[in-house]
Amino acid sequence: MRFENQVAVVTGGGQGIGEGYAKALAKEGASIVIAEIAAEQGERVAREITADGGKAIFVRTDVSSEESTRAMGQAVKDEFGGVDLLVNNAAIYGNMELHSLLTVPMDYYNKFMAVNQTGCLLATRAVHESMAERGGGAIVNQSSAAAWMGAGYYGIAKLAMHAITHSLARELGPKKIRVNAIAPGPTDTEATRKVVPDFIRDQILGAMPISRMGEVEDIVSACLFLLSDQATWITGQILAVDGGQIMRT
Repeated sequence: MRFENQVAVVTGGGQGIGEGYAKALAKEGASIVIAEIAAEQGERVAREITADGGKAIFVRTDVSSEESTRAMGQAVKDEFGGVDLLVNNAAIYGNMELHSLLTVPMDYYNKFMAVNQTGCLLATRAVHESMAERGGGAIVNQSSAAAWMGAGYYGIAKLAMHAITHSLARELGPKKIRVNAIAPGPTDTEATRKVVPDFIRDQILGAMPISRMGEVEDIVSACLFLLSDQATWITGQILAVDGGQIMRT
């Protein structure tokens, strides 16, 4: 029960890894806010957490909108009194369009970046004052091993998230708010199965030291560690959870 009496916001918590984060945090005592744009999925996860004995609400949130993220922050204060933990997980991924940088329509590129890059900043801006008022907190941003792989606009957005993580860690550290990021490798989710063809998946796994797909639990365990008091002297770090896919000196 590492998160008893704490309030956690999980953006994009209505499916996939985000759903895993939300349910794991609830099992360890946190009250959960599913900040999700897809109402049906967000409401389902909140109901399932409540049915399992936890506390959870759904707040429809478009992380690309400052107005929407601010409204989410206020809704959390109204319901739970404030925020202690934030997981910036929301992203366009499972249904993303596949284009090269030279051919992607700029309207789509800008929309993609508004969600996948700027969204974590807007959500943080919406809750950081509440966290500071409660004595501090922790934030984990969802990156990807793709950040280091020249993976088009998806990789660009994730690499930018590293810079946002570093800058926010410096700005929020004096307020006792830690900011880190997780960079998962290929993880067995419905979204990954849609985006990554089997033959490419097999090529990737064949070159990895731990040659298997990651499970949601692998990513969740790392996230909960970074959010917990076990990581009180860790901030501004990007933790690769990827079976050794990326090794950097």
